[in-house]
Amino acid sequence: MSNEDITLTAGDAEVTVLPGDGGRIGGLRIGGQELLRQGERFGCFPMVPWCGRIRQGRFLDGATVRQMPLNAPPHAIHGTARDGVWHTARTSGTEAVITHDLVAPWPHPGRVTQLVALAEDSLTLTMSVETYDDSFPAQIGWHPWFNRNLGGTDVQLDFKPAWQEERGPDHLPTGNRIDPRPGPWDDCFGMPGGVDVTLTWPGRLELKVTSREEWVVVYDEQAEAVCVEPQTGPPNGLNTLPRLVTPLEPLEASATWSWRRL
Repeated sequence: MSNEDITLTAGDAEVTVLPGDGGRIGGLRIGGQELLRQGERFGCFPMVPWCGRIRQGRFLDGATVRQMPLNAPPHAIHGTARDGVWHTARTSGTEAVITHDLVAPWPHPGRVTQLVALAEDSLTLTMSVETYDDSFPAQIGWHPWFNRNLGGTDVQLDFKPAWQEERGPDHLPTGNRIDPRPGPWDDCFGMPGGVDVTLTWPGRLELKVTSREEWVVVYDEQAEAVCVEPQTGPPNGLNTLPRLVTPLEPLEASATWSWRRL
């Protein structure tokens, strides 16, 4: 198994997958136009085995309190897999499967598998976390950095969440659900019917981010990019809404980006 860069093509769409750089999507080009912000921190990276921030890096694992490194002091953020090397399991012209083994500082052995599937008008990302040993809480999500501007008017966001997680001064949900407020956002929203967010670059492209999951974080406070992040639970969810991975039941999620020219 290698960790060399992978290029997928379908019609005029091209995706670069970077197993050696945290399993991220390094680029998505449609008709030669790059949609993702470039750079080693950007593209679209997988958030696993947790999404967003864990309060003070601590979470309850059964009766044990676990401490993760504080990579966004005073919190731990976005999981460990984006900092690790992934390996290529198989590729074709339009699909790639890459894997990552969970290791320290994560306390439990497990394997993450990510399928990247490109079509002429869509990109589907599917991720699973499996364990063959003990059970543990986990989350799955994706953190894309879409370019705010593709050479015309800035992107417009359209979505209709059922609620917004009230954000405390520590950037974590307080546990209160409030009516959605206008942006700019660095906030988590609930969409019980599934994530459905439309990004429109006027006169150029419309892209829809959809997922069966009901949680999405929207971040648009940066001048260069906006983020629409489907995930299996809210920030600090290892403490407030844990999803358990067991030897009999892996955790799996998927997200699709579909587009059309305007």
